[in-house]
Amino acid sequence: MEKPDKRSSILAAAETLFSELGYEGTSTRQIAKESGANMSMINYYFGSKEGVFLEIMNRRLENFKAELTIIDEYKISQMEKLFKVIEGYTKRILSNISFHKMMHRELSLAQRPEMYCKVKDAMTGNLRVIEKIIQDGIAEGSFRQVDIRMLMGSLMGTITYVATMPSKITEGSVLDINIPKDREILTERLITHLKDLVITYLTPKQ
Repeated sequence: MEKPDKRSSILAAAETLFSELGYEGTSTRQIAKESGANMSMINYYFGSKEGVFLEIMNRRLENFKAELTIIDEYKISQMEKLFKVIEGYTKRILSNISFHKMMHRELSLAQRPEMYCKVKDAMTGNLRVIEKIIQDGIAEGSFRQVDIRMLMGSLMGTITYVATMPSKITEGSVLDINIPKDREILTERLITHLKDLVITYLTPKQ
């Protein structure tokens, strides 16, 4: 059991460091120290710091893909499926904002082409599941004909906006997204807004 546990501890330590220090600011030496592993063990399991990062991203994306696949198979309306996607994605992002910021920065810079392509491909696969839910709603007539990619951009972009610039939302209030109970309030507020958005935008006009 020691090896799997050590592997997990390396990933957990690396995710914390990446979130706090960014990709460039984190070294394999720091990951080794925080995880209680040694450098050779990190190289054995992951090959490099990039390998550690990719493993973390792949796990996150695969977990979300599994969640999306289950939602798509539910015997519920397409709008209810979309609601569950919104709830799941919003909670995932706002529960670890620092990591989301770091991931977003890595993708926007694209300084490591191989890593960028792997993460982008996995994200694209997940977005296709969401796209299918909207397409199915349009096909059955429960959603009106819309620009699906623009809608998805609006949803994902709004979540990223709140995660990366929360002060734009909390300005003038006592809410602080870094305080757990306040983050819960903001998460539910964001989910409610996005649900209202898709209802307004997707409901067929009479």
